[in-house]
Amino acid sequence: MAVIARMLVRRVLILIPLLLGVILFVFIIMRFSDNKPEYAYFQGANPTAAQIHQFQVQNGLLDPMPVRYVRFVGDLVRGDMGTSALTKAPVRTSLATALPLTLQLTFLGLVIAVVLALIFGVTAAIFRDRWPDQLIRLVSLIGVAAPAFWLALLMIQYLAVDRGWFPTGGYVNPADSFSGWLRSLTLPALALSLPVAAYLTRIIRTSMVEELDKDYVRTAIGSGLPPIVVVGRNVLRNALINPLTVLGLRVGYLLGGAVVIETIFALPGMGQLMITAVRNGDPAVVQGVVLTIATGFVVVNLVIDVLYLLVNPRLRSAG
Repeated sequence: MAVIARMLVRRVLILIPLLLGVILFVFIIMRFSDNKPEYAYFQGANPTAAQIHQFQVQNGLLDPMPVRYVRFVGDLVRGDMGTSALTKAPVRTSLATALPLTLQLTFLGLVIAVVLALIFGVTAAIFRDRWPDQLIRLVSLIGVAAPAFWLALLMIQYLAVDRGWFPTGGYVNPADSFSGWLRSLTLPALALSLPVAAYLTRIIRTSMVEELDKDYVRTAIGSGLPPIVVVGRNVLRNALINPLTVLGLRVGYLLGGAVVIETIFALPGMGQLMITAVRNGDPAVVQGVVLTIATGFVVVNLVIDVLYLLVNPRLRSAG
């Protein structure tokens, strides 16, 4: 546990400058964007030059960039992500409404991807070079090449419109109906998770094959241990070390892909919020969504690092 604690402290210390860099990058990009807060604030009106100048002065938009960046970071530390120029509501209020749905979709997609990848990756490795392995490798290759938005459109057409098994879009709160919630998120989660599951399947299959060829596996099976025990207790655990690293990057794909999937299925999550803000020229909301997703990606990779340490005893002994 001491090793894990030391690693956590080191990782958190590394995350601080990393997050500051992400904030700086987003800050600069948004400042050079054509979507200006003053334009969004006066949208639909015909403000005079004096009114625009007054708004810029009141909100510090004419201050030097370093001053505005330091003020922006200070506001973030206090939990202030700005105010929507359109709705005049705090950005964190909109994020608090949209973030839970995106987290639900991402988590459900992650569970589906991991379960499918484990089942098919292990099966392909056990039946190496036989027809189950060849079939799984072919399907996973197609899955890796298939874009999530294309899968989403196919699912809507064949599973929602033609057969009526699932709704074409919309969201049902789990507090109102759990079955309705599950049906509303099944197709989005599948469309989001299948490319990730296909990619992880190939990684797990490769890791399992490498592990099955090692001497300790042949020795354990030769000594009379059942193959299923050897595979489940030793081979699978050792083979999951590399896929765990890949999983951290794939979670970022899930978070980013949710933006498109939520738009296709009309889900009121972070993606829908950002698309609406971009269309309406509301930079504060766009900035808040991007920073939230980036922070989530960084935190998820920290969790993956901890899991990597728990799974790999050699790292703990080295620590």
